[in-house]
Amino acid sequence: MAGREAPVNEAEGIETGMSSLAKNTKATMIPGLRYKDAPAAIDWLCEAFGFERHLVVPGEGGTIAHAQLVFGNGMVMLGSARDDEFGALQQPLATPGGPVSLSIYIVVSDVDAHHARSAAAGAEIVMAPEDQDYGGRLYCCRDPEGNLWNFGSYDPWEETS
Repeated sequence: MAGREAPVNEAEGIETGMSSLAKNTKATMIPGLRYKDAPAAIDWLCEAFGFERHLVVPGEGGTIAHAQLVFGNGMVMLGSARDDEFGALQQPLATPGGPVSLSIYIVVSDVDAHHARSAAAGAEIVMAPEDQDYGGRLYCCRDPEGNLWNFGSYDPWEETS
């Protein structure tokens, strides 16, 4: 229900909607990805986008059971594609370069410098850096397995005057 306020218990002044269940932590939403070649993806994401390894759990046969990469106070979790219960629900893109149903937006301090870094690492730039009508600057690119990433200076949490 767009534009609707969360229900509030007036007597106690507390929100009674589901968002009241969110834990007070650095980030309550952490995207997760599966890669055909997760070890190579980790190396590439660190080189191209500036992620840092927070935790990498190796799996059998050179795979990645679970990895956590951080950028500022954000994180992505990823692992190798595998044939298990969760693997039946989430897999790498079947058609790299095709449409996606999810993309990740990451706030950066210098869009043009970040663009130059990712382009030098071989990212497929699908939208060059451009100023946006709603504020900020943005570019979009794909990683080697076709996942869509968006990097911009627009910070939706920043107060505007």
